[in-house]
Amino acid sequence: MEKIDVTKNEILIFALGGLGEVGKNMYCFQYKEEIIIIDSGLLFPDEYLMGIDYVLPDYSYLVENQDKIKALIISHGHEDHIGGIPFLIKQVNVPVIYASGLSHGLVKNKLDEKGSVPVNLQEYKEDDIIKFKNFEISFFRTNHSIPDSFGIRLKTPVGSVVHTGDFKFDFSPTSLDTNYHKIAKIGEEGVICLLSDSTNAELEGFTTSEKVVAETIKDMFKNIEGRIIISTFASNVHRIQQIVEASVLTGRKIAVFGRSMTRNIDVGYKLGYIKAPRGTFLYTRNNKSFNTDKLTILCTGSQGEPLAALTRIAGGTHRQISLKPGDTVVFSSSPIPGNLESVNRTINMLYKKGANVITQSPFADVHASGHGGQSELKLMLKLMKPKYFMPIHGEYRMLKIHSELGIDTGVLPENTFVLENGEVLAIDEEKAYVKTKVKTSDVYVDSESIGEVGSLVIKDRRELSDDGLLSVIITVDNEHKEVICSPNIISKGFIYIDDHQQMIKDMQEIILTSADKYLDSSKKININGMKNDISRQLKTYVQKKTNRTPMIMPVIMVL
Repeated sequence: MEKIDVTKNEILIFALGGLGEVGKNMYCFQYKEEIIIIDSGLLFPDEYLMGIDYVLPDYSYLVENQDKIKALIISHGHEDHIGGIPFLIKQVNVPVIYASGLSHGLVKNKLDEKGSVPVNLQEYKEDDIIKFKNFEISFFRTNHSIPDSFGIRLKTPVGSVVHTGDFKFDFSPTSLDTNYHKIAKIGEEGVICLLSDSTNAELEGFTTSEKVVAETIKDMFKNIEGRIIISTFASNVHRIQQIVEASVLTGRKIAVFGRSMTRNIDVGYKLGYIKAPRGTFLYTRNNKSFNTDKLTILCTGSQGEPLAALTRIAGGTHRQISLKPGDTVVFSSSPIPGNLESVNRTINMLYKKGANVITQSPFADVHASGHGGQSELKLMLKLMKPKYFMPIHGEYRMLKIHSELGIDTGVLPENTFVLENGEVLAIDEEKAYVKTKVKTSDVYVDSESIGEVGSLVIKDRRELSDDGLLSVIITVDNEHKEVICSPNIISKGFIYIDDHQQMIKDMQEIILTSADKYLDSSKKININGMKNDISRQLKTYVQKKTNRTPMIMPVIMVL
């Protein structure tokens, strides 16, 4: 692993996840022998990562330097910022985790569920100051699509570094206001480097206010007569409360489906973020109670996840909810980059089942992003007035566009840094430069088995999905050194055997010819050599015949 020189008086900033991607957020700040981490998230896989549950950052640098880690600070409670915590603490000793309000509740619930190692989890308030030898950490409230979202300032010996967290400037929020005064004060006191959310850097102007969405949802609920099936992000507690209020206003009961949705509503209810009259939520699983027209079905699946409640409802595989004429399905969300295809697939299935489907459009503001558009990003830059600027949390084009916005607002072009995960930005009192790169990669989690699925396994799965599997079984008599019967060929996802009898006969002949070369009566049978030769000969034949390359798996049984 690349060693970092930490003897100089400079702050080192690098991301283990979150640059060039939307998710997996994890940012590290190191001054000499102290490391502060902000967020520990995960990335949900796209359809090309077959069988993978989560994608995590590579924690190798933190494992090797865990004696330097002082704290993990959580900016807010979304999965792409807290989802990696149970996996991180299994590998790395984190002395203390700081989270605030709802984020604290969600992290605690997550750790309790996972049965993780004991953790020192502390709750911070906006006015708290947390001090270490080389770091003084403070907070400022922001607006986002989840309550208790904060930006973080780290005072260091070379100046203040600010991490905005995910944010928007909502001038009519449904919760507490952004602390504009504190943000401006931090800017006046001086910011040496700003790390700022780039998710909506391509969006001109301002994002829609949550108040507009709240009014749209209420009006929509008033005008819909049948059942409403509405899906949103399980962590979007503001939106869930809007749905609850609209349901109460129109005399609807609410049934909740989806494990993460149920869990987050429970946490939000206990902490006072979800407010509803007694009896609003249906806890019975009696099918008759779900057939009434005065019902809101609140569920997961807004991103087209294969096993989520809405996807199963659309596909007709949900055990308790079946679509019926007059149902209206509302997507109160927008697709995360990479999820558009799966979302559209779910929408198509819903239409085929006869449902009315409402998505975000110029005619229906049923969703507002929690990330600021270009005008909001420029406003943050103007208020903070950083000397150096490092866009974070976004795909490369988003980071690049955000860097150009920084230049537009007065940051010198040479002082903007569009980096990749692992690249280390070093800042001292005179200059900033890219110092080196620490080890980074994607770590795949398959059925909670962290790190056991490597890139070669993913490659094999893709090959199987593209070209299928050809399994060859032959039985050899060890005493007489001969193949006992015709080779058995099994095709999975490659060809339908009954329709390709001549091809099967040709392959059997190839197998027998290859096997004969290894059946010398005076020698021990070279099983591995026979397998490799059969695979090689079949691959050449099959590729020539079909222009495909299935995975070939010879099985030699010696009797």
